[in-house]
Amino acid sequence: MNQTWMIYGANGYTGALIARTAVERGLKPILAGRNSGEIQSLATELKLEGRVFSLEEPTQIESGLTGVDLVLHCAGPFSITSAPMIEACLTVGAHYLDITGEIGVFEHAHEQDKRAVEAGIVICSGVGFDVIPTDCVALKLKELLPNATHLSLGFESDSGISPGTFKTMIQGLSSASSERQDGVITEFPLGKKHRTINFGKGPKTAMAIPWGDVSTAFYTTGIPNISTWIPMPTYKIIGARSLKWMRPIFSNSFVQATLRKWVDRSISGPDEEVRQNSRAYIWGEARNATGESRTVRIETANVYSLTVFGALAVVNRVLNTDIPGGSYTPASLFGANLIEELPGSGTFQIKQEKGMEFH
Repeated sequence: MNQTWMIYGANGYTGALIARTAVERGLKPILAGRNSGEIQSLATELKLEGRVFSLEEPTQIESGLTGVDLVLHCAGPFSITSAPMIEACLTVGAHYLDITGEIGVFEHAHEQDKRAVEAGIVICSGVGFDVIPTDCVALKLKELLPNATHLSLGFESDSGISPGTFKTMIQGLSSASSERQDGVITEFPLGKKHRTINFGKGPKTAMAIPWGDVSTAFYTTGIPNISTWIPMPTYKIIGARSLKWMRPIFSNSFVQATLRKWVDRSISGPDEEVRQNSRAYIWGEARNATGESRTVRIETANVYSLTVFGALAVVNRVLNTDIPGGSYTPASLFGANLIEELPGSGTFQIKQEKGMEFH
């Protein structure tokens, strides 16, 4: 990998994991972010170049990307940070990758497709656990059932949570759940839809959530109806329904800022032992208009290790593959088998079975 690439947000929990693993593999990314002390400290420790710039002024971002061929963007919340970084990458001609799971970010990235083609750059959001595993399962199901009209995706994991992910969840408390119906993203109250799903560890009650595949799986597969799920005990589903009455409170900027400060003080993210001893279980189901269905499951490394492995794999492939400019999803770039090729992943387990109803 002879080209120059950058991790922006390298001082965050996941960004630092990626940076350390990159160095272990003999890679030399530029580390960047807006926190001078943390960036310079990590850059010194890892013997890498460090750059400090914020995302508030376009000219400052463009200057910070001087000589950079690819940006791996790891600084959330991506609903705020991704658009200015994408804009700068389009201007300077640098490939853009990120590790978001936010539907709005995926939609914005897709809207830049024509501009990315003209600029000759790859834009690919979601090159971590959000959404590589589920995106690959979605494409596998499309290959198994080409005339599928409905797609459901989900995962189960006890991998713990990082500060950045926690902040994204806090931001999401002010929003509803989402799914795609007849090609259009629609909202409904969180906790309204539930069903029973075997993600890989036996049947469990599950709740529909606004996961990134509501956006990305549509562009990967063309399937018009998409829902996304996680296991959730019934009492928590009932509790989630009550959040709709508290959305005005969670939407308040002061409340959001207070909760983010609490995260900074209280959440450090899972340590190496937790990461090593936890797994993730990915599930997907497709069905067609006649009721025929396919189910795919795959077991992977934990959420954060998979994000590290997935992000570095996509960085390597984008920098070393002649890819036409445009906006992509991970599976549309490198195929359904991308997930099987990552460390810690098993192989697809495929079943033909009758689809399960949800309420």
